[in-house]
Amino acid sequence: MNARTRKITVNVPVRTLENAVKITGKGVTPTVIEGLEEIERRAKRSALRALRGKVRLELDLEDTRR
Repeated sequence: MNARTRKITVNVPVRTLENAVKITGKGVTPTVIEGLEEIERRAKRSALRALRGKVRLELDLEDTRR
């Protein structure tokens, strides 16, 4: 966990939380953190997909293998 944290109170559906905790095999706090991190990763993937075809990348495969 990062040095900076923020305590929050949220209302979530019991079944959703129970399922998420079961899936992660972790406690409530680590499960919520993992879920929030996944949202962040999803947003970053979407931003990268939006760049598809807009960034020109030229690689020399022989050069990169050295």
